[in-house]
Amino acid sequence: MISTNYLGYRLMSAAVVLVGVSVLTFGLIYLTPGDPAETILSQQTDQQPSQEAIEAFRAEHGLNEPIPHQYVNWVGDALQADLGQSYYSDRSVNGMIVQHAPATVELAIAAMAIALLIAIPTGVLSAVHRGGRLDVVCQFGALVGVSMPNFWLGYLLIIGFSLHLGLFPVSGSGGLAHLVLPAVTLGTGVAAIIARLVRTSMLAELDREYLDVTRAKGLSERIVVYKHAFRNALLPVITVVALQFGFVLNGAVVVEIVFQRPGLGTLLVDSIFARDYPVVQGVVLVTAVSFVLTNLLVDLSYRYLDPRIRLGGVGT
Repeated sequence: MISTNYLGYRLMSAAVVLVGVSVLTFGLIYLTPGDPAETILSQQTDQQPSQEAIEAFRAEHGLNEPIPHQYVNWVGDALQADLGQSYYSDRSVNGMIVQHAPATVELAIAAMAIALLIAIPTGVLSAVHRGGRLDVVCQFGALVGVSMPNFWLGYLLIIGFSLHLGLFPVSGSGGLAHLVLPAVTLGTGVAAIIARLVRTSMLAELDREYLDVTRAKGLSERIVVYKHAFRNALLPVITVVALQFGFVLNGAVVVEIVFQRPGLGTLLVDSIFARDYPVVQGVVLVTAVSFVLTNLLVDLSYRYLDPRIRLGGVGT
């Protein structure tokens, strides 16, 4: 059972993190070089804007106000689920995020599915064959997966499976064929991390004495490993899988750029180059909120599933 004190502590921690993210996002974007008014007007008119036009743009969007005042206004609107209007297209930031988010979520789910399909059997086999050739091969594969940057693997897959073999499209979205290579690119690194954790967790369970009792009862080694040890080894794995889903959402930014998929990552990068501040702030805030909420749910569910856990004695 989750105590009220612990729940309040975790909600307060999440709120502090979100306030920090909002301050950093809002502050850092104003440290980037370039005037958004001049940049956007130049792109819209394809010529150097007049000083009068720049001043009018800044007045219309409140850019002449002190930065703390702009921050307070932005936070006040965000708390009412209003992330503002795009400087460039004058569209609602909420609408732009809703339009682009499904592609990113689709990619993240597909990548996580691929990661689990690779990681769980690899980790279990590596633990069962501890010290053997299969264990060495699995650990080497996990090391390669962790070390390989997403963008580099993505370009390798494009060259091999798109340009040479012609099996998958090079870029874009529209169907399962467009999803395979980006999902494999994003899921490989996560698979390596989860496989290592599955191996470690399985090794810990395989060394426990209660398995000797199950063997003494005459159960086959397959039942001992896959029914008893594997089930008990899953709890820490489930926690990390949920946490990794937050990292997958963030990692999708790079993969979307490599494969030119129209998701939140592409929207974020395009908005940064266009100095479209409301869109950048909105995408970063939504990503941070999703990540913080994922961590919060994982912490609460982990504590609920295993009452033995007491994190720092809070709420005990």
